[in-house]
Amino acid sequence: MTRRPLLRRLATATATASAIGTVLALLAACSGSSSSSPSSSTPESASSGSVSPAAAGTDLSGVTLHIGETGWKQQQLLLEKAGLADTPYATEFSLFQGGNLQLEALGAGAIDLASASEIPPIFAAQSGGPGSLAVIAVRQGNTLTQEVVVPEGSSITDAVGLKGKKVAYVQNTTAHYFLLKALESAGLSWSDIEAVALSTSDGLAALLSGQVDALASYGNAIIAAHAKGATTVVDARDILSGNFVYVSTPTLIEDPARHAAIADYFSRQQRAFNWARANPDAWAAVIAEQTKQPVEQALSTFTEGEAQRPSKFVPTSDSAIASQQDILDTFVKAGIITTGFDIGDYWSSAFDDELATIEGENVG
Repeated sequence: MTRRPLLRRLATATATASAIGTVLALLAACSGSSSSSPSSSTPESASSGSVSPAAAGTDLSGVTLHIGETGWKQQQLLLEKAGLADTPYATEFSLFQGGNLQLEALGAGAIDLASASEIPPIFAAQSGGPGSLAVIAVRQGNTLTQEVVVPEGSSITDAVGLKGKKVAYVQNTTAHYFLLKALESAGLSWSDIEAVALSTSDGLAALLSGQVDALASYGNAIIAAHAKGATTVVDARDILSGNFVYVSTPTLIEDPARHAAIADYFSRQQRAFNWARANPDAWAAVIAEQTKQPVEQALSTFTEGEAQRPSKFVPTSDSAIASQQDILDTFVKAGIITTGFDIGDYWSSAFDDELATIEGENVG
């Protein structure tokens, strides 16, 4: 069930075994950070681990959800810490350096559920075509720690100063988009800089070693850069929507058991965010350990982010589609994507009823 009538009939996308092997090898070579491990933690609270209404009455014992994560295993650890990891289905989490790599793995059949900003699904849709993916849910989140930074001692103080400079960015991600928007606001074009596509970790290393003049990135890379004396040139908090999307494939979401498991997983993630907001010190300790930063800094970043825009699952909507379409059109205008298309063709309302209930589970 699509979010709105398709311009083209969705075709079932089937990845062959050889394609899966090829993409997995590519992911390992590019990111060096893909790993899988089952979630087997004993829940801290039996009541909080109850099955959501969407999954009640469905036999999920034969289901394994292969779930992608970016940066660190936030989703897995959040469920474990909140006592919600004892699922009636198996879960396996794989770690990638970017949402773009998650979408590549999804396209190869290596994972069932990817999570990313609005940007990676655009490039995956362009590459895979109709039927290759389905955006099924939106998680609203904060837009902090998304910046263009320069090393300590740099003379660059604004986006205008990026002209003629070597700027590292994470391709096909929010960093790609907000760097482009920052250049536009300064009267510059993409060709006015020497853009260098690097992973989050390689981009940070290039900035700190002086190989690039600036870095457009997000999350822990920006936090680590500031810890090394980097300063902000562009803050993307007012450029980005804060919409993070969950992506699967039409074939997977049409399977009743897998559909029920995914709906239950979304419910558990929402309840886990509720727990984190109620227990910020405990969750900040987990963040600090995973991202190698002081607990006080992790606590500040988490609480400020939740104050700006609380993490909350919501149904798909015309406004969310329009936000992603605006990004796509911006890339077309810049020549990064050569041909425009309707991104709404890749959205599905299949989980909207369950997501409306899950939205009601949100506790601010």
